[in-house]
Amino acid sequence: MRNLLEEFLPWKNFQNDRTKELENRGVKNPTILGFREHIFTGSVSSLAWFMSNQETSFVTIGQRLLASPLKVRFHYGHPDVFDRLFHLTRGGISKASTIINLSEDIFAGFNSTLRGGNITHHEYIQVGKGRDVGLNQISQFEAKIANGNGEQTMSRDIYRLGHRFDFFRMLSCYFTTIGFYFSNLITVLIVYVFLYGRLYLVLSGLEEAMSEEPEIRDNKPLQVALASQSFVQIGYLMALPMVMEIGLEHGFSKAFTDFVLMQLQLAPIFFTFSLGTKTHYFGRTLLHGGAEYRGTGRGFVVFHAKFAENYRLYSRSHFIKGIELMVLLLVYHIFGRAYEGVLAYLLITISIWFMVGSWLFAPFLFNPSGFEWQKIVEDWSDWKKWILNRGGIGVSHEKSWESWWEKEQNHLKYSGARGIIVEILLSLRFFIYQYGLVYHLTFAKKSKSFLVYGLSWVVILVILFVVKAVSVGRRKFSANFQLVFRMINGVIFIISVSVLITLVVIVDMQFRDIVVCILALMPSGWGLLLIAQALKPLVVKMGIWASVQTLARGYEIFMGLLLFTPVAFLAWFPFVSEFQTRMLFNQAFSRGLQISRILGGPEDKSSRNKE
Repeated sequence: MRNLLEEFLPWKNFQNDRTKELENRGVKNPTILGFREHIFTGSVSSLAWFMSNQETSFVTIGQRLLASPLKVRFHYGHPDVFDRLFHLTRGGISKASTIINLSEDIFAGFNSTLRGGNITHHEYIQVGKGRDVGLNQISQFEAKIANGNGEQTMSRDIYRLGHRFDFFRMLSCYFTTIGFYFSNLITVLIVYVFLYGRLYLVLSGLEEAMSEEPEIRDNKPLQVALASQSFVQIGYLMALPMVMEIGLEHGFSKAFTDFVLMQLQLAPIFFTFSLGTKTHYFGRTLLHGGAEYRGTGRGFVVFHAKFAENYRLYSRSHFIKGIELMVLLLVYHIFGRAYEGVLAYLLITISIWFMVGSWLFAPFLFNPSGFEWQKIVEDWSDWKKWILNRGGIGVSHEKSWESWWEKEQNHLKYSGARGIIVEILLSLRFFIYQYGLVYHLTFAKKSKSFLVYGLSWVVILVILFVVKAVSVGRRKFSANFQLVFRMINGVIFIISVSVLITLVVIVDMQFRDIVVCILALMPSGWGLLLIAQALKPLVVKMGIWASVQTLARGYEIFMGLLLFTPVAFLAWFPFVSEFQTRMLFNQAFSRGLQISRILGGPEDKSSRNKE
């Protein structure tokens, strides 16, 4: 500690050649001096180990590089030593805003650099630090950091730094702050642009025409390029700093062993899931603002998260986007022709399918006891109670779906006109499915008439009218006229079945047509929901907000069932839960988990009934 504090003594106090050399080079005393950390929570679980290795590389080899030669190190919440007198006489450290300056630590570094300070990193000592050990804790932490980085992107501090740095230091500052999150956002956007471009080619018939060209069908250089791209997309290059740090400290044999172990413990799934977290919250902050602090607790505990809790945390950031990409891939698989049966088709889609699987099922895969049957039964009961519970004043979002749904739209309340317009324009992409797919139905007979598309909207309006009628009937007649209301519901069900049978038998509707109708109509309904949420004041004045809420609940129930069914199916097999526990958690935790099950005994059904 004494050597570290000696760094803050003025150079003029030392009369030697080294001091004169430093003065001639313009080297100043540090105003913020950083040193390394030791992450001691890596032994709790595989996720804690991933985060420990990632953080270790950032607080050691990363900080060394930022300090020298890049000279763009700031302050990242590490136990740095500040020159108190320097900062107190230059505006202090803290900021007045809890939203714009959500990442208050790095703004201290911005202030120090803008006011002529010198920030460096010397590893005289190290301190211990605990990181988040559960997936939900890690995701909330990364969401907070991504929100803060979005606010940094729009802050005047980054603007001033960019204008005052030289060219190379400016590029280094960009890459090590907002550039990292912006490149993640661009990576995900490129996947969307690529798949929607393929969707246009497939539905317009251009791909079928192009597939007849041998230059396009047998494009070997393209396949070679895609093969190398897929290798990079697996994420090996992202782990390179981590491997280098472990190699420097423990030897490269240890680094190689740890790298292989991380792949076996599904590290690529975790980092792909983390990519979705960063992208969603960074992009939403840029579009609407609304950054907020998210307390993770930093608990040294790994516990089972209920299905409803996972759904609340990841529905908007991962599940909806994963289902959208899955629908795009299904449409591409059903109607695509250009790469069918060749290696290029696999190389095109394998990385995107991997992303879809990671975004949809990583929260359950990394959830302790996530495939234990008793936990699944309890999660299902809790999910039903949450999704069907009515909200209202004083009802928290953890108790009611309606309260959570309203809370998820808070960022739209304070968004400007530009954010609302962009939100509506982005929602229009969901209508592409319906416009293109209705012309591929068997009974459409390849008609190009606009009437076919118009009739599909008539079907949607009829479905919405039926949903509205059932909703109004439930509120007004279910209490006093239960028998009549149940009879009306039965008549509606019989009519719906009769219409479906008529289409199948008389109009020669095939099973493929039913799938196409679902793939065409359901995205349109979701697009209408997003537009209604963006225009909530107008929709409320029109008096149809309750119908929007009912339709939204139906979509949420469908998505919940889509996610819950595969998890419940795997929970039937006891070896899946055993494999998950031993693969994702260390031996001590696995043994403790087994002992807790034994000591806990059978569940008290009477107490559960009382609840």
